Formats: sequence, structure tokens, C-alpha cells
Amino acid sequence: MRGRLSPYHRRPLVASIRRNPHGGINPNPPPSMNSLAIAASSRPAYSNSTINMAVKTVKVSIKGRVQGVFYRDWTVQNARELGLKGWVRNRWDGSVEALFSGEPDSVEEMERRCRRGPPSAMVTALNVYPADTEDPGRSFERRPTV
Repeated sequence: MRGRLSPYHRRPLVASIRRNPHGGINPNPPPSMNSLAIAASSRPAYSNSTINMAVKTVKVSIKGRVQGVFYRDWTVQNARELGLKGWVRNRWDGSVEALFSGEPDSVEEMERRCRRGPPSAMVTALNVYPADTEDPGRSFERRPTV
């Protein structure tokens, strides 16, 4: 049978009718492209929470000689290197506070790095709190003192 050819398959564009092995017309023809498109569009879209199920978010308080030693800039550099989202800021009490969010291994590595800090820092305490309800934002940033 000759007919107009599909540009993709080089086959005639005709309705697909399949005969069953016993001689009649198959009552269940293969689905058309329209029904496939409808089925694909009715699937639930994945949200960020289902794709990134393994996300850990913690708030960290760092005490000691951590202000005036480039601790925040060091934190921004390390957090971005590890692919984390969140923020870091100084506090009026002399401590540094940060929010880290990302893959659990990366967050734990950042916690280990914060225990030492940059070369001129002297960390005396590091407190870690779960912070699953806080929004870490889209990247890692330095925030003003609070």
C-alpha cells in the first residue's frame, strides 16, 4: 500500500489495524501518539524533595577566636567547594553562625572542617542543631552580622 510517508519512520501513514491470530480485527489496537502524550503528561512531576531525598540541613554555632580571622570567607569557600547551600554570619556575642544544607556526607565534612577553621582561628566550641525547616536558599552566601 502506498501513501504519504512519515518523516521519522519512512512508513505509510495509515491507521494501525492488527489482526488477531484467529482471523478477526484486534479489538485493542496499539495506542496512538496522542494517547501516549496524554499518558505522559498525566504522570506526577517529581518535586525537589523526591529527587533529593538525602538532604541534611543543620545550623551550626562556632565559638572561640572566630571573628576577625576571615572565618566567614573561609566558610563560604569551603561550603561552595562541597556543593552546599546556606549561609554564614557573625553574631554580636563574638560567635559565628551558619546554616549548611546538602548531601549528608558533604554537610558532615563541613562540620569537621569548621572544628578547625582557617589557620588563624581558634575554635573552642561547635554546636550542631537540626534545621530541616529553614530555607537554605539557592547557593551559599555570607550574611550581615546579627
